[in-house]
Amino acid sequence: MDPALAQLMEQLGRAAREAARLLASAPRAQKDQALDAAAEVVQERAGHILAANRADLDQARDADAARLDRLRLDDARLSAIAQGLRAVRELPDPIGAVSAEWQRPNGLRIQRVRVPLGVIGLIYESRPNVTTDAAALCLKSGNAVLLRCGSESLRSCAALHECLVSGLHSARLPSSAVQLVPSADRDAVGYMLAGMGECLDVLVPRGGRELVERVQREARVPVLGHLDGNCHVYIDRDADVGMACAIAVNAKMRRTGICGAAETVLIDRAGEGTHLRPVIEALLDAGCEVRGDSTVQRVDARVRAAQERDWYTEYLNAIIAARVIEGVEGAIEHIARYGSAHTECIVTENPATAERFLQRVDSAIVLHNASTQFADGGEFGMGAELGISTSRLHARGPVGLEQLTSYKYVVRGRGQLRP
Repeated sequence: MDPALAQLMEQLGRAAREAARLLASAPRAQKDQALDAAAEVVQERAGHILAANRADLDQARDADAARLDRLRLDDARLSAIAQGLRAVRELPDPIGAVSAEWQRPNGLRIQRVRVPLGVIGLIYESRPNVTTDAAALCLKSGNAVLLRCGSESLRSCAALHECLVSGLHSARLPSSAVQLVPSADRDAVGYMLAGMGECLDVLVPRGGRELVERVQREARVPVLGHLDGNCHVYIDRDADVGMACAIAVNAKMRRTGICGAAETVLIDRAGEGTHLRPVIEALLDAGCEVRGDSTVQRVDARVRAAQERDWYTEYLNAIIAARVIEGVEGAIEHIARYGSAHTECIVTENPATAERFLQRVDSAIVLHNASTQFADGGEFGMGAELGISTSRLHARGPVGLEQLTSYKYVVRGRGQLRP
């Protein structure tokens, strides 16, 4: 590794650690001021940010459609970025909140109090908006953050990072609270994974399978994130047909490149005569390629034959696997075997069937009569998210403010001694 890059990463890490100490005790008003000011600067510098994004898009023009969609900024997306900063500003400050308290027979008073995690390292690809989402959540939760974006989005992320630094300056908070690694050198990722254990407390990967696998394999600090978003929509025999078609199409086609996009649709065999054809034709007519089992193939000549690997695949494209299964139990078994524990949906008007699915499917997010595309911290009222975690430890589902905190026990006594 280039010694100059190693020195740079060490400097960034030490500065982040010092900023985290200051942020841990920063009052809400100061953090909120920084977020407000950053949102204003994003809007003021819209032309500059979009020009930087156009340069990134020109350089990445040979990338696939899903990657280009994640990379692209426009006026609407910039407006959403500014609104996301303000939405996080409006959320309660989790730091210092007392989540439980009790008194012992000996008179000791014990409280469990929310505290920041410390320094968050975020490694991400393509999505410039992650820069502001991560900064807002980390700042509000009292954490410093070290951002390492993909080389394809470096100009866009740098332009957004400048707005964040301006907001921090306005609130008299250290600019090192939010730092962007200014190098596209891939060795910077390796250094964050294996060489910054004394500076980083948690790593969060957001990107493709190759990146996430590498982070999970090589990281020397805890990792929050998910490997795949192999999400399912199950159409029950008691589903409203119109609702089933609308949800299936939205879950797949609204944005095909996000981790909450549906990748498999399962249809109850008892609804084969009423539900199968409308759902499959709705997907095909929406421009989605359908890869189905033998029963699904008989519905429409446009359906391609599914292979075993299709049930495992996160396409991140306008492709969906489709299968007829034996009721809700068949859906639960299929998801347990092939799913990635991310997000699953049941469409049914039968409340008992819905409850069986919601209770027995072991995924981070389960929905009843709603699109899987709602798997998003902003849609959950969290303002934004750092990602979706499929872990069973610490955080599961959208990683928002509360998930970026830990806790400590505060014990108050009057001179008690342990016998």
